[in-house]
Amino acid sequence: MINYYLLTKPGIILGNLFTVAAGFLLASKGQLHAGLFLATLAGLAFIIASACVFNNYIDRTVDQKMERTKNRPLAAGLVSGKRAIIFAIILAIIGNVILLAFTNTLALAVADAGFFIYVVLYSLWKCRTIYGTAIGSIAGAVPPVVGYCSVSNQLDLGALLLFMMMVLWQMPHFFAIAIYRFDDYASAGIPVLPVKKGIIRTKISMLAYICAFLLAAACLTLFGYTGYIYLTLASVIGFAWLGLGIFGFKSSNDPFWGRQMFRLSLVMIAVICLAIPFDTI
Repeated sequence: MINYYLLTKPGIILGNLFTVAAGFLLASKGQLHAGLFLATLAGLAFIIASACVFNNYIDRTVDQKMERTKNRPLAAGLVSGKRAIIFAIILAIIGNVILLAFTNTLALAVADAGFFIYVVLYSLWKCRTIYGTAIGSIAGAVPPVVGYCSVSNQLDLGALLLFMMMVLWQMPHFFAIAIYRFDDYASAGIPVLPVKKGIIRTKISMLAYICAFLLAAACLTLFGYTGYIYLTLASVIGFAWLGLGIFGFKSSNDPFWGRQMFRLSLVMIAVICLAIPFDTI
């Protein structure tokens, strides 16, 4: 059973659920609405788990070429492809039923759109185009919007700002991974930006995305969704992230710098997700 559990990429599920909670609590202005909250988390957790299993299936041959992923259950032959597909379908059905029964059709539609983008577009194109990271960032930006829509039942400016923040945050986050895992991606033939265009070009792109992210994050306060406590916390960590990005041009150890950028990006999104519920207006 542990292999089936690992197929769902529990770390990815947990990280996404933090953003779901932030989106939910932004729309509800900090009110929990426990039943709806738990149903939203559970339904989306199953859908994300299904998407991850499908992704594992599609990536199984590529995963065998990468040190980081070669021991995944499908890559290592610990779970058959047929059983993985059946497992993924069951997870998707459960998730869809929960969201349909307890949230609303808009939240379900947004969740399924993210599922499609991740499983079909990202999984099938990440080994073919340098834009795979951008496609993946769109899918990764969906969970907080699902949380938001489960409460609001509408796609408004708040949902758009959450979406833009997550897209812009993920680009430097994933570029950092690609830098400190450069050799893995190069050996597997995955055309990420550092491999195809070089690390300097990637560092410049990271700075641009971080600046855009900081602007999008500030817009939550500027448009009256959050208060100045949120803005202060987001700005302090955000400018620290930007500062580390600038320091990267002087770094003599790109893998180490990339790992530090990755870790600080996790702190950044954690602060955002924790600050939103405590400082909604």
